[in-house]
Amino acid sequence: MPVSTSRLEAFSDGVFAIAITLLVLEIRVPAGQGDHLWRALGHEWPSFAGFVVSFVTIGIIWVNHHGLFDSVREVNRPLLFLNLFLLLSVAFIPFTTALMADYLREGQGQDVATAVYAGSLLLMGWGFTALGQYLHRKRPPGYEELSEADRRELVVRSTAGWLVYAVAVAVAFVNAYAGLAICGLVALAYIPGRWLGTPES
Repeated sequence: MPVSTSRLEAFSDGVFAIAITLLVLEIRVPAGQGDHLWRALGHEWPSFAGFVVSFVTIGIIWVNHHGLFDSVREVNRPLLFLNLFLLLSVAFIPFTTALMADYLREGQGQDVATAVYAGSLLLMGWGFTALGQYLHRKRPPGYEELSEADRRELVVRSTAGWLVYAVAVAVAFVNAYAGLAICGLVALAYIPGRWLGTPES
């Protein structure tokens, strides 16, 4: 039985909001540092970096998720489950952000932690791509059909996103900081323009 899009979006918005809020809770407040507070805050830079990259990434996904469903009037069970897969990956990001931030301060395990972080963003990229492709193929009631040029752009941009995340996973084993930087660049790349056929802003 079809479900109204408003229910899917309301549930999704709740998950996005909780995930993006949990990110800041992973930034620890240095205690008892006194005159060394600036140094202690500097020591927390991995948490700040992870917070910014993850916040921007989840925020972009939320904006584009809204764009995907803006004109859709109802959704079916396969679409609901694809959306749940995307939300699963989004809900996982606060944990992988904290994992990466903790191990970037350590002498060992930086590569694995950053690879897991990039892998969680790769999982999210797969989820969002699958969701968008399903919408474009099935065209549920109200969904606006794309032109052939827009379809080609959709394939290129969606594939490029998760391919770069896959590169970040591999690079993390060579240099954890470079892996994190690549994840940040992907987020910045999708701020302007269109993603999965959503309208230009």
